[in-house]
Amino acid sequence: MLKVGDKAPTFSLPNQDGDNVSLSDYKDKQLVIWFFPKASTPG
Repeated sequence: MLKVGDKAPTFSLPNQDGDNVSLSDYKDKQLVIWFFPKASTPG
C-alpha cells in the first residue's frame, strides 16, 4: 500500500476512448487519479 508522499508505481490503463494512457505521459505535471467500480457491479 502506498503512503502519503510515495511515488505511484508505473502503470498503463485504457481511457474512456480505449487509448492506453501511462503515468509517464504526465511526468512533471500534477495529476489526480480517480478510481470507481464499474457500473452495475457490487463494490
